[in-house]
Amino acid sequence: MRKGIIAEELGLKYPIFQGGMAWVADAQLAAAVSNAGGLGIIGTANADGKFVREQVQKIKTLTDRPYGVNVMLLNPNVEEIAQVLVEEKVPVVTTGAGNSTKYLKMWNDAGCKVIPVVPSVAFAKLAERNGAYAVVAEGTESGGHVGELTTMTLVPQVVDAVSIPVIAAGGIADGRGIAAAFAMGAQGVQIGTRFVTAKECHVHQNYKDKILKANDTSTMVTGRRLGHPVRQIKNQFSREYAKIEYTDISNEELDAFASGKLRMAVFDGDEKNGCFLAGQIAGMIKEEQSCQEILEDLWTDAERVIEETYKWVK
Repeated sequence: MRKGIIAEELGLKYPIFQGGMAWVADAQLAAAVSNAGGLGIIGTANADGKFVREQVQKIKTLTDRPYGVNVMLLNPNVEEIAQVLVEEKVPVVTTGAGNSTKYLKMWNDAGCKVIPVVPSVAFAKLAERNGAYAVVAEGTESGGHVGELTTMTLVPQVVDAVSIPVIAAGGIADGRGIAAAFAMGAQGVQIGTRFVTAKECHVHQNYKDKILKANDTSTMVTGRRLGHPVRQIKNQFSREYAKIEYTDISNEELDAFASGKLRMAVFDGDEKNGCFLAGQIAGMIKEEQSCQEILEDLWTDAERVIEETYKWVK
């Protein structure tokens, strides 16, 4: 099966991106994905420039393959981080949770390939007008920050609306999802939740177990009131947040209630108070594998599905 323009131009064995998950996707995980043939991406969350520089310099010692860094544009340290990426000559920059227009020129001038994550056609068009190399069209099935449109409705509309490559994301965890993404016109896919359970991923075992034990209805979305909805696994914290979200609690109190909860999940494995971000596809993930095994399984399965589908419709 052909790998497509994304794989060719970025130098990847597989056109598969690992999502830049906050506090989950560190240099170790990203390097393992890149070494296995995908595009490993470091997540910056709300870290500062010093932390990001350390992570970038670390990944350079772990792999000579292409890699990326994801920038959460809501981060108060985004200006500092943007400059670090220029100085470190990061090959690929993905962005999320905001409008990347302000930084596109400086990153492009530095030779970075900029790939914003977009929740709508309007954001995809804006990214293209401002010089984005490609876009990740991410459906609401994904874990973490989400939009309103599903992957199946969003991806083909974005593909029709822009001339730059489109990477599909949201609800993809096996070869069937990859085959469906290609059928909708995507040039590649971005996968997050499945990589949380990778052997090279440093998250607390309780986080991995939450995903491995999940079913199709194990996730929920909170945070719409503040304008930054996130999908997470249901637990005591998420249910309490949902209960108070539309009461007379102030925005400041609501924001403080959720502060630090993702770190509690990632580093402490706090099953009651942590925020375990994961996509709706979590119910399909049943075993821990190495990044190499994950990527090989994904691509082999995608080839099988496409071949079988061709036979069916021929």
